[in-house]
Amino acid sequence: MKMSQEDVILIKNIYLSKQYGARRLLSELPGRGWKLGSIRQFAEQKPIVRQPGSGRPRLSRSSDLVLNQD
Repeated sequence: MKMSQEDVILIKNIYLSKQYGARRLLSELPGRGWKLGSIRQFAEQKPIVRQPGSGRPRLSRSSDLVLNQD
């Protein structure tokens, strides 16, 4: 069963405000049809922090790289 955006928001809010774990969330709201793995995926999700300078470098463009069309 696919979770709606409302379900994801509800899981995150309860996880952060009441400090419930995934198992407790599942036991508190049994009628939702959620699975333990799905709750863990959304509740315990940490924000991704990008380090400065990480990732693919930009393509350098200079006049030396221009191909001659002779």
